[in-house]
Amino acid sequence: MMLNNRMLKVRFATHGAALTVRNLLPVVTNELLEQAFSQFGLVERAVVVTDDRGRPTGRGIVEFANKMAARKALELCTEGALLLTTTPCPAIVEPMEPPGDEEGLPEKLVPKIPKYHKEREQQPRFAQPGTFEFEYTSRWKALDEMEKQQREQVDKNIKEAKEKLEAELESAKHEHQLMLMRQDLMRRQEELRRLEELRNQELQRRKQIEMMHDEERRRREEEMMRHREQEDMRRQPDGFKPNYHENREQEMRVGELGPRGAVNIGDGYNQASAGPSGNQGQMMGMSGRGGAIIPEGTANMGMPLTSENGSLRSDRYPQGGPMGGRQEVESPKQHQPSLGPQLGPNPGFGRGSPVGGVFDGPNSKRRRF
Repeated sequence: MMLNNRMLKVRFATHGAALTVRNLLPVVTNELLEQAFSQFGLVERAVVVTDDRGRPTGRGIVEFANKMAARKALELCTEGALLLTTTPCPAIVEPMEPPGDEEGLPEKLVPKIPKYHKEREQQPRFAQPGTFEFEYTSRWKALDEMEKQQREQVDKNIKEAKEKLEAELESAKHEHQLMLMRQDLMRRQEELRRLEELRNQELQRRKQIEMMHDEERRRREEEMMRHREQEDMRRQPDGFKPNYHENREQEMRVGELGPRGAVNIGDGYNQASAGPSGNQGQMMGMSGRGGAIIPEGTANMGMPLTSENGSLRSDRYPQGGPMGGRQEVESPKQHQPSLGPQLGPNPGFGRGSPVGGVFDGPNSKRRRF
């Protein structure tokens, strides 16, 4: 439009919060692009640019609601690497360039400078072969062809590098998975070894506890047996406590020696006595009067056959005379076979005494009632 004889051109301003995204994979869609950039702020529009056949060109446009979000996304994506898919292919983010004017450049808008007039002296034409213009136009075309070839070579090298990188990526991915599996296997083996150690420690602890319980049970049994023995010893009479083992040995000894052993044992007890009383006790033991086999318990409870016992017998039977003059006492060897049970009266205990006619039996006592 014309304003004061001047051309006034009105155009829409470029979106100040728009970003261009390159290096997108074919699987990236508008929704995925919006989801990826919504973490930086509110996204108004996100599209993936396609050609006239609908195939993705690898470029996209993201428009934010404010410039702060666009600046934040640009800084973070430039410093780091934003991945949209599983493949580690980063998205390249750049500020969006303003689009070209569809109206183009009219003649009236070109400034009329001297260079403009000089270049517009000749009309459009083809260069004729063999001329100066044709030579330099050929060189310009060769330079353009070289640029095209180099660009193609660069694109080819870039493409080969990308393919190589993808192959290395796949190989590295498999190696990484193998490494993770190996680490997981080692971790499981370590865990298994640790569990085995814990199991062994638990078994060892249980064995120790069982041993302690066995020891405690054995100690309690011994303690109970000791208490039982003490209780048995405490329940026995006082006269049987100290000589229990001695009495047992004496019984065994008497059983082994027989009657002769009993006589010898009686002789051993009578050796402590002296004088005629001692001889009298020995002969009584041999003749069967005082040397009869007595059970061991009663022998301990009774008094030994000594001179004191003889005196006691004399006190009991005061009318009896001395036994030294008796024929059967003077010859004890004749009465040795009569240790067993006999029929008839015992010759050692006669009613009368051959000396003085004094009777030592109970018939000589006066009847008192």
